[in-house]
Amino acid sequence: MQIYRVGGAVRDKLLGLPIKDHDWVVVGATPELMKKQGYQPVGRDFPVFLHPKTKEEYALARTERKSGHGYAGFTFHTASDISLEEDLLRRDLTINAMAEDGFGHIIDPYGGQKDLENRLLRHVSTAFQEDPLRILRVARFAARLNPLGFRVARETLELMKSMVSSGEAAHLVPERVWQETFKALMEPNPAVYFQTLERCGALEAVMPELSHFIHNQALQFLNTSAEEDSSALLRFSCLFIPSLPQTESERDENLLHIQKFSSRLHVPTEFSEQALLTAEYSEKTVNTLRLPEAESLMSLFEVTDALRRPERFEHLTNTLMYCFEDLSQQKHQLIECLKECLAIKARDVISENIKGKAVGEALRRARVQWLETKNHPEK
Repeated sequence: MQIYRVGGAVRDKLLGLPIKDHDWVVVGATPELMKKQGYQPVGRDFPVFLHPKTKEEYALARTERKSGHGYAGFTFHTASDISLEEDLLRRDLTINAMAEDGFGHIIDPYGGQKDLENRLLRHVSTAFQEDPLRILRVARFAARLNPLGFRVARETLELMKSMVSSGEAAHLVPERVWQETFKALMEPNPAVYFQTLERCGALEAVMPELSHFIHNQALQFLNTSAEEDSSALLRFSCLFIPSLPQTESERDENLLHIQKFSSRLHVPTEFSEQALLTAEYSEKTVNTLRLPEAESLMSLFEVTDALRRPERFEHLTNTLMYCFEDLSQQKHQLIECLKECLAIKARDVISENIKGKAVGEALRRARVQWLETKNHPEK
């Protein structure tokens, strides 16, 4: 029984990057032996065990055979005579197909160290094309390692293109597409994820609705928000800031694309709502920020539902602030105005003569009057 550290931990150690997770492969063992030594079984599709003390995952060396479509269409085989090299052969990229033994020696049967030096993301074998999820994973690794100079190898990009043209990418499970996209949003250069998918044709094949929004300015906005270490929610929203003034029909079409994308990939409600808000009201918000008259401010608060959902409106203004540097000061003033308006309550205007529907009208007048005083204190 031999235990090896594998995958990302080995890669990141050689790159001098922080190691977040440890993956282990056990060669020459059986499930019965693992349980006898105190490991707890957790894998359903193939034997994975939790270490009795560290609780880290230890997987038995395995091979796999294509048995259907998609990333789940595989039959796994484990046995005590499966070698480390056989296990590593099934991995996606050469830089992820290295192992380290207990003495710190690197086992690198497929040239991972050379590809690290050459800054290449290259597939291990043609078995890569059997799992469409690897298209998204390569794009995500490209987004992660782009600041270090990594690029997708030409032959790997060609293989990804062939997977798209063969229809294999169409078998991706929607939830997994969103999961990989969410992870990619938090990489150092998330724009590269979408650019890589576009280069191999996967963006149109897997996320056709989103392809309508992927242009140079949107990707620049995305990377700017990433540089500011913003949340995934705000990074995602940056993709939907209109690049040019829109007609009403163009705006409606964009909103429909967002709704289809969100529904098909089961995008969390918070993300889809923020994307819709950004696509519909970015232009109006920017114009109001630059000419903050009382009536226009109140109208903006009303159409964006900011008076009921101020946190969502603040997300919108934060997104725009990342993308339009000149709006930074106005953004803070706008949020302060919103808070002051919210501080004026219905109880402040209710009287014997103001009841029912008239309360809402009086409340609005009081808030607009305060905004006028805020913008023109001489009044």
